[in-house]
Amino acid sequence: MGIKTGKAYIESLRDDRDLYVNGERVGDVTAHGPYKGIINEMADHYDRFHDPEIQSRMTFPSPKDGAPVSNSFLLTTTWDEMLQRIDGETLRKDHTYGLMGRLPDFMNAFVTDVAAVPHVLGHKDKAFADNAVRYWEYCRDEDICLTHTLVDPKKDYSQGIEGQRALKFIRETDAGIIVSGARMLSTLAPVSEEIWVGPYLPRLPGEEDYALSFAIPVATPGLTFVAREPYASGRSRYDRPLSERFDEGDALALFDNVLIPWERVFVCRDVTVYNMMGPTFPGFLALQAIIRGRAKLRFMIGLASKIIDVLGREEQAHYRSLIGELCAYDEMADGLIDSSAREVLTKANAEIKNAANPDFSLEDHLKEMAALFAKPERGMVGMSTLRFFVPQMNKKIADVIRFVGSSSLVMTPTAADFAHPKIGPLLEEYIAGAGVTAKERVQVMKLAWDAVSTQFGGRQDIYETFFAGDPELGRQLHYQTPKRAGYVAMVDRLLAETNAADKAAD
Repeated sequence: MGIKTGKAYIESLRDDRDLYVNGERVGDVTAHGPYKGIINEMADHYDRFHDPEIQSRMTFPSPKDGAPVSNSFLLTTTWDEMLQRIDGETLRKDHTYGLMGRLPDFMNAFVTDVAAVPHVLGHKDKAFADNAVRYWEYCRDEDICLTHTLVDPKKDYSQGIEGQRALKFIRETDAGIIVSGARMLSTLAPVSEEIWVGPYLPRLPGEEDYALSFAIPVATPGLTFVAREPYASGRSRYDRPLSERFDEGDALALFDNVLIPWERVFVCRDVTVYNMMGPTFPGFLALQAIIRGRAKLRFMIGLASKIIDVLGREEQAHYRSLIGELCAYDEMADGLIDSSAREVLTKANAEIKNAANPDFSLEDHLKEMAALFAKPERGMVGMSTLRFFVPQMNKKIADVIRFVGSSSLVMTPTAADFAHPKIGPLLEEYIAGAGVTAKERVQVMKLAWDAVSTQFGGRQDIYETFFAGDPELGRQLHYQTPKRAGYVAMVDRLLAETNAADKAAD
């Protein structure tokens, strides 16, 4: 089949899924008002693949039948292929201004990471590895829109997993496994076709029933989604330019004795495999996320610049300094993407080599779990960028936008105000900007307000902060990196040199 159209995507959502929004069951999500903006944006995303001017930059021929498929599925083994992947990712992220964290590229990259490590999934039973590779091919060739869910809902942080009603294995049948429990946070779930349940934090011995990974359609019997309240409320694009267009939605996934067919199971009660998937991934997911972060950084730099322009502050040194610093961070982002891409390529080729090695032993690599996403002998540029650089830059630039916009972010009449025959002209008289009309000035401020201060903006802040997990846990994981011992050795060497010099002087 290859790349789908926006029309085909919309039609695929009419599956009578068990989705609840604001206490209402929404079987046909395409008819639900709050989701029309994001569905239209997603449909446009799929249609852009058919644009003859950019299709070659966004796709590659499927190994199955030569049909064009998204290059977010490309398992790159050469630098030229990597450049093609980066170009396609950049086009797609720039078009959505980096504001869609769960653009289909996200899960496309994830299943590609999984397909690169069949030797991990199949270390005991090759059938699980075959399932994962076939599923990657299915998603690639059918252009499936995936959501995922990784985290166990926490009822009580003082209790272990057994006290959380987390998703768990119930029993197995000839047809597959039966699972029950809950998972979160399924971003894009209301408008996705399938859901992947995957690993996040390591499971401990004795938690085998919770060590599961599989993928099923969102309309599977027994699977219910409870979505958070939508931020799109039917307001005009002038008043809510981001909320009405890019609200991806998030949901709690509830499994009530759901049957998972064996061919859709990738990990079943194997703690070792569950824990080792992440550390052995090449990092295609991380790379696309960094590219998305750069797109958002650039958009926000442009927004901050636009604000000082319409306020007449572009010549004031302090404001130029603030924007200049942000532009320097963008240069750093370029370098981090290049470095991350080279790291991913090295890891991908290493895992391909491991997959072809009949003597590969997963147990020999258990020590890698200590650092979760890092092997001792390999770098962590990609994950370090996601854990620290991207969220820090997001907070930095949001603060800059609030500062440069100041009270103008609050004094924002609506489109209806400007259309009013009496007050519209008054607004134009009193709050026009530097070289722009009042309506144009307010439009910029409304965009900034939506980006950093509405429900949509607040959710963006939380999303970026916790995208790669708990920041505190991330710092602790990096403390465990084996490289740190080498840094301590440098200090020991200097101390030894100092002591030797002192003895020689005596």
